[in-house]
Parts: sequence; structure tokens; C-alpha cells
Amino acid sequence: MSNSNKVLIVGSSGLVGTAAAHSFHDAGWEVVTTSRRKPVFVDESIQHLELDLKDPDNCKSAARNLSDVSNVVYAAVYEQPGVIKGWKDEEQIETNGQMLRNIIDPLAESGSLEHVTVLQGTKAYGILNQQMRIPGRENQPRVEYPNFYWLQEDYIKEKSAACDFHFSIMRPQVVYGPNYGVNLNPIPVIGAYAAIRHKEGRPFSFPGTANVVLEPTDCTLIGDACLWAACEPKAAGETYNLTNGEVFCWSDLWPAMAKTMGVVSGDDESISLVEYLATRGYLWDEIVAEHNLQKLSLEELLGESAFYVDWVLAYNAKRTPRPSFVSTVKVKEHGFQDVFDTEKRMCFWLDYLKEKKILPTF
Repeated sequence: MSNSNKVLIVGSSGLVGTAAAHSFHDAGWEVVTTSRRKPVFVDESIQHLELDLKDPDNCKSAARNLSDVSNVVYAAVYEQPGVIKGWKDEEQIETNGQMLRNIIDPLAESGSLEHVTVLQGTKAYGILNQQMRIPGRENQPRVEYPNFYWLQEDYIKEKSAACDFHFSIMRPQVVYGPNYGVNLNPIPVIGAYAAIRHKEGRPFSFPGTANVVLEPTDCTLIGDACLWAACEPKAAGETYNLTNGEVFCWSDLWPAMAKTMGVVSGDDESISLVEYLATRGYLWDEIVAEHNLQKLSLEELLGESAFYVDWVLAYNAKRTPRPSFVSTVKVKEHGFQDVFDTEKRMCFWLDYLKEKKILPTF
């Protein structure tokens, strides 16, 4: 084992990867980021490697220059187009399992690896198949159904034991932050929807099912939790639920987000954001020109996240979905006690994207 503080952030262009890069960098660690595309919100001074996790030879080649890496935050994920429909797909599951193996296998050979953090989520409690137990606790029996979480978890447990390094697993839910062009971030979708409704002279109506209560996790909290786990002996071999520390209702947040975006809210209106936004790329182009925004198409801004937003807003649900609450007692008992005000933070990230000239100011 080495005593270096050098972390490899795998999947650095996504929400968790970017946040983790900030957390470790701010704490004085040497940070290397990897992803297929360069992360846009990571400090330019941080070394970045383009890496295709599906290519084992590419991973082996990269690992030869990373033999002194002591820690890994694995935040990469392969999603199929449409996101939700691919969650149980065998090819998606196997690809995610192989991607983790492709990078950890060669890194483990160096003997310097000390700790790996892997991401899961509330799907671990079976919410795609059944009503989960409330609250979901980390010590509950595994819910067996097709899911790449279990493929990755079984691998990392076996590999860490064989190669003498530690691991931790984080389970956040409804993660949000600034990253655009990704698959699972509500913030750019909500911001674009607000801007386009304003452009059309229509109210920023809440488009989902009212009274859906969820638990959110700010990406910064996850990044800080990954840093904590890398330094905390109690975290070795442990799985932790992570949330901001409160529940929220999307419809209750809508007025604050309308105020932040400078638009007028209106009566609830059931709208699929996937369908609505798909036909309004030309309006977004006009908004970009009028407000001198970064030249991103609507597709480049949203990625596949609109599919995820329809799902978390429970668009067109025939009844209010049953809750999916988890307990965060364990991580707090072990020493990580950070919390965030969800309304303030979601509005903070909308403002952040306005400052970066990605969303307009009205």
C-alpha cells in the first residue's frame, strides 16, 4: 500500500465525478480525472485523461501511467437512449459491469490502490420491481432483480479482498447539480423549460404529478462524502445512503425556481418534457442568440435528462407514486453529517448556469 493522496475520478464529466474532483482538489489531493469528454466545470489545472471504459486495452494503457493512484471514485455509468427503459436491459447491465472491471483490474495490479468508492442508488431497494421497505436501510437483504449494481458490488468485494484495498458504496437519490449534456440531471431541463415557456409567452406551469415526495442529494454532498470515505477507516467495506437530510415535493419548489429564473408560474399542467422540448429546439436557438449564451443546442444542453425528469416528476402518473425514502442514520453515526437546503441549492445551481451563460437571465 502507498501513502500517497492521489485520486482518480472515473466519469468526471458527470454530476458526481465533477463534484468529487472539486472536493478532493480543495482538500489538497492530487487529482486526475478521466472520461470520454473533458469535464466543463473542473479546474483547468487538474490533469485529465480521455478514456473509453469499454475498451480494455485503452484502460490498461492508461493504468500504466497511474500506478501511484491510491484512491478511485468510480462515478461512470453507461445509459442507453431513453434512460429509463434501459435500466433492466442485459446489455446495459453487462456493459456497466465490464467498464468497472476494465479500469480497476489494471489499477489493482500496481499495489498502490487503497480505496475505491462506487456509486449505486435507490434502485438497490427494488423500486423498479416492487414497493421498497420504508425506510430503505443498508443492512436489508438484497432485492434480487436485473441490476448492474449487484454485478459491480460483487466484483468490488471480491477484487478488494484479493488485492488488499478497501471500498465504500454510496447510495444517493435524485442527484442534481450544474452539469449539462448528461443523463440524470433535472436542473438544465427545468431551466430550459422555464426559458422556452417564457419565450412562448406561457407560464412556467408545473408539469408533473403533484404531491410526489422524494429525497434529494446535492452533487456537492456526494463529492464530500466520497472524500470523507477515503479518509475514514469506519467507511471501509460499508454502504451508505446519502441525501440532503430532508424530503421535498417538486410542486412546492416550483415558485422558488420560477422566481430564480425570472419567469411567471401558472396552474399545474401535465406535460411530458421529453415531448415538449423535442419540438422546440429552434426556440432555444433563438434564446441563445438573444441572450448571448454559450452556443449549445438544446440536445447538447439536455443530454438524455428529460427522460429522467419525466420519471422523477411522475408525469402522467395515474396515482401518486408510493414513497422511496431511505435512512441516512448510518452515515451520520459513522461521522459524515453534512446537509443541504434543497430549495436553496436547486436555485443556486440555476443561478450558477445563468452566470456561466448557459441559461438566460430574464
